[in-house]
Amino acid sequence: MIVVSVIFKLHLRNYYKIVHMNIFVGSLPFSIEEVDLRESFEAYGAVDSVKIITDKFTGRSKGFGFVEMPNDEEAQKAINELNGATVQGRAIVVNKSEPKPEGERRSFNNNSRGGDSRGGYGGGNNRGGGY
Repeated sequence: MIVVSVIFKLHLRNYYKIVHMNIFVGSLPFSIEEVDLRESFEAYGAVDSVKIITDKFTGRSKGFGFVEMPNDEEAQKAINELNGATVQGRAIVVNKSEPKPEGERRSFNNNSRGGDSRGGYGGGNNRGGGY
């Protein structure tokens, strides 16, 4: 019974991915609210969810978000008509969101050499005053 339940859940998860289109919306004005974004997309059809990505420390919008629409034809029409449209004085970017391949994660270490990057005055591990 457990195997059937797991298979059914996996089937539903795959069905959900197939039926719903996830749309990336970029270059958003920082002042736009999720309700405003939802209204823009609802002009083309039903909207399941809207999420504007915010900075976890400041709560300020990062200028992009995602919209999920259940109908692919309506979603594609919204993409075609809203991509490049002006919203609050900014030309927005709208396209189908493609999932990141598994295993591709952004590194927090921006150092291309791979080692320590402890430059600055005194260099490296110089813990003494030494001015």
